[in-house]
Amino acid sequence: MLVRLGLGAQVDPEDLQEFRQLALSAGAQPLATLTGRRERPDPRYFLGSGKAEELRRLAAEHEADVILIDHALSPSQERNLEQLTERRVLDRNGLILDIFAQRARSFEGKLEVELAQLKHIATRLVRGWTHLERQKGGIGLRGPGETQLETDRRLIGQRVRVLTRRLARIRQQRETGRQTRAQIPVPSLALVGYTNAGKSTLFRALTGADAFVADQLFATLDPTVRRLQLPGGTTVVAADTVGFIRDLPHELVAAFESTLTEARAATLLLHVVDASNPRRAEQIAQVDAVLAQIGAQHIPQLLLYNKIDRLDSAPRIERDPEGRAHAVWISAAQARGLDLLQQAVAERLARHARRARVRVPPSAGALRSRLYAAHAVRGEHAAPDGSLELAVELPDLELLVLARTAGVQILEVQGPEAPCAPGTLYLKSPAASRATK
Repeated sequence: MLVRLGLGAQVDPEDLQEFRQLALSAGAQPLATLTGRRERPDPRYFLGSGKAEELRRLAAEHEADVILIDHALSPSQERNLEQLTERRVLDRNGLILDIFAQRARSFEGKLEVELAQLKHIATRLVRGWTHLERQKGGIGLRGPGETQLETDRRLIGQRVRVLTRRLARIRQQRETGRQTRAQIPVPSLALVGYTNAGKSTLFRALTGADAFVADQLFATLDPTVRRLQLPGGTTVVAADTVGFIRDLPHELVAAFESTLTEARAATLLLHVVDASNPRRAEQIAQVDAVLAQIGAQHIPQLLLYNKIDRLDSAPRIERDPEGRAHAVWISAAQARGLDLLQQAVAERLARHARRARVRVPPSAGALRSRLYAAHAVRGEHAAPDGSLELAVELPDLELLVLARTAGVQILEVQGPEAPCAPGTLYLKSPAASRATK
C-alpha cells in the first residue's frame, strides 16, 4: 500500500509518481494507493483516524504485506499505524534507507548505510519491549538486571561507536590519499544531480567506464572515479556520485559525507538535469540544497540538461552575459552534444589559467608539440644555448605538471589572483618562486 497526503494542498501527481518509483526501486509491488488532504498532520496516526481506518480496510482487502508512507513519521505514529493495521509500516526515510542498503557494494558504503540505519532504528525502540520494560519487586517478580530495551539501546550505541571509528579511519585514509594527489593535482569533475537524471549514463559515455546504468532511483550508490582527456590534451578526473532526491534523510547526508567529499573537493561540478522533467527547476533547487548541506555550494557548476532526445531539441551551449558557458544541452544515451560538453568544460577550466614563461631543452620536441596542440603557447624565443623560451597560458594544475617535467624550468609566473589550486609553493624553479611571492 502506498500512502501520500497533501498537506494544505492536493496531492501532486509528480510526487506520487516519484514515490511509486521509490517503491519499485526497493523491490515492492504496489497494489493500491491511498491519497488525501489535511491541513496539518494528525499527532496519533499522521493521517487522521478516519483515513487510518480506511487504510486498515484497504490493506486487508488487497492483502498488502507492507504499508509505505511518503512522509517522515514519528516513532509513535509509525507504531500506532502498525498496531491499527497489523502490518509493517515504513515511512519515506526508512524506505530510502532500505534502497541504500540494497545498493551499497563497497566496504565504506556498507558501513555508512549501516550507521544511518542504526541511528534511524534507535529512535524506533521506544516501548518496543513493553513486557520487559518495568522491573518488578517481590519474590519471583524481580526482573533482570537490565531490561531488553536498555540492552538494545546499549548494543546499538556500541555498534554506532565502532562504525564511527571505522569510518573515521577511512576518512583519514582518503584525506591522506588526497594530500598525496594534491602534490601533482589534476582538475577534478564531480557529476551531481537528482537521482535518475542520467549521471551514470553520461559517465559511461564520457569515460567508457563500466558503470551500472538502470532506469530506476538510486541505481548508483558507490562513487566511481575515472580519468578523462579533454580536447587539447588536458587530463581531468571525473567522479560519478550518488543521486539526490527531495527530503533526503539527514542521517543519510551525514553518513555519506565522506563519499560526497568527491563533490566537495571537485574543481568543477557537472550538475546533470533531466531536461524532459517538467519539474526540473525544483529538482535543481533540491540538489543545490544538498550541496549546501555538505559545504559544496561555492564550487563552480556547469549545468548539463540531459535527455534532450525526449524533447526533440538540438545540442547547444548556453552562455551568460559575460560569454561564459553555464549550461550545455546533451543526450547522454544517444551521445549527442558530448563534444560541446567537453568544450565547455575545457573553457571553464581555462578560466583559471596563468601566464608563464618557461624554458624547455632542445630535446623536448614532443612537449613543445603538445603545448601547441593545446593552444597554450603565446610566444616562442630561441635561447643561445639551443633551448626554447615559451610564453604559455595554462591552468594552475597543468602548470604544476609542467613544472615537474624533467628539463623544464619555470622562469616567470603571472596571475590570476585566485588560482584553482592553492598557492605557488609547488613550483620547483627558484625563479618562479621569486616571481610569485
